[in-house]
Amino acid sequence: MEKFPMTKPGLINLEAELKNLKNVERPAVIRAIAEAREHGDLSENAEYHAAREKQSFIEGRVIELQAIISHAEVIDTSKLSGDTVLFGAHVLLADEDTDEEVRYQIVGSHEADISNGLLPITSPLARALIGKGAGDQVEVKTPAGDKGYEICEVRFQ
Repeated sequence: MEKFPMTKPGLINLEAELKNLKNVERPAVIRAIAEAREHGDLSENAEYHAAREKQSFIEGRVIELQAIISHAEVIDTSKLSGDTVLFGAHVLLADEDTDEEVRYQIVGSHEADISNGLLPITSPLARALIGKGAGDQVEVKTPAGDKGYEICEVRFQ
């Protein structure tokens, strides 16, 4: 099986989600199914069907998380350094058109969250940044057209 690069905080978050699903969400949905069964006829019982659908989602997500965690290759970004963009780097970018600055950390695809500045390594922007350093410019093809960025800062934490 293929290994997934991941930061330590990303792995911790996925493990916490798995623990929550197993210890909180799963028992709650089992109770909801039991309560809905007590209401009688299951064929027209919307509460029962909703609880079963939620149970199906939870079980699917548990299986998915277990697979991701078992194939995670944790990269200790605290031991990385330098001025070149690599996995785990925190990168400050300036949009060449608007001069707006944005900061991203290059992370694994299973821990990515753009709204929190976690850019997946598989994204076109991250692939364009890898190997570059402060002062370099990158062009990225987006659905809205080509976008240019200047790398203002590269650091590791």
